[in-house]
Amino acid sequence: MEARAPAPAPERRGDNAIHPLVISTSIPTSHPSSSLTRSHQPFKRWIPWLIPSFLVINIIVFVVTMYVNNCPKNSSSCFARFLGRFSFQRLKENPLIGPSSTTLLKMGGLYYSNVVKRHQGWRLVTCIWLHAGVVHILANMLSLLLIGIRLEQEFGFVRIGLLYLISGLGGSVMSALFLQGSISVGASGALFGLLGAMLSELITNWTIYVNKFAALFTLVFIVVVNLAVGILPHVDNFAHIGGFISGFLLGFVFLIRPQFGWVSRKHAPLGYPPGSVRRKHKKYQYILWIMAAFLLISGLVF
Repeated sequence: MEARAPAPAPERRGDNAIHPLVISTSIPTSHPSSSLTRSHQPFKRWIPWLIPSFLVINIIVFVVTMYVNNCPKNSSSCFARFLGRFSFQRLKENPLIGPSSTTLLKMGGLYYSNVVKRHQGWRLVTCIWLHAGVVHILANMLSLLLIGIRLEQEFGFVRIGLLYLISGLGGSVMSALFLQGSISVGASGALFGLLGAMLSELITNWTIYVNKFAALFTLVFIVVVNLAVGILPHVDNFAHIGGFISGFLLGFVFLIRPQFGWVSRKHAPLGYPPGSVRRKHKKYQYILWIMAAFLLISGLVF
């Protein structure tokens, strides 16, 4: 989930209270596609390495953030002080067991004033790799593994990598526009983008699924529950919505599959009846692809 904190007061070094979000515990225990039995499996299976790499990068960045935070030097009271400079801010200041809001801002946290007035647009990307605490990063990384691994196995690292990064950027833009007085960090915009892409993939590849409506209901339920958590105080639901919309549209563009029964003339067996060769994609898939591409381009331009 996306954590947000009020902007720190620079002149008050030891009193930078952070009010991050409450992390959702409604992480799906299994990837919805595990219950989506396709009528046939002609597609290449990829060996996932990018999503595990993202997980390692997030953990490394969190460790570096705690090193920079150096609670014993900058605060009079720390949690788990035996960890030395890696100890956490007191729980009253950061209940997610993590650094101060000043450190998050220093490390690249998203803050509207810095992005617009100081032209620090890079914060729209760096905030995706930051987390407000141990609880925050554990919840997000568990979600990343459960959702991302299966998607990378099915669609490869290029498409899923682009999906993750662009969705995270979309969530950051939405957050910056609507939460101008808070610092926002976390990978949940990108994670909701993967959820949105799963939904659009199911819609555009509707004909190759067997238990269509059961799959659709399961996926919609997961999305609704996670969005509902955004109603809680200090939860950045705008990043969730921005990431989900971005991922939903990108899914129509990146995750389109050939229809069931399609055989390429190039790879058709010798003597295969020409009349039996179907078109690679159905008309509605092309229509959805064009509409999604148009909306994405329009969003970038305007």
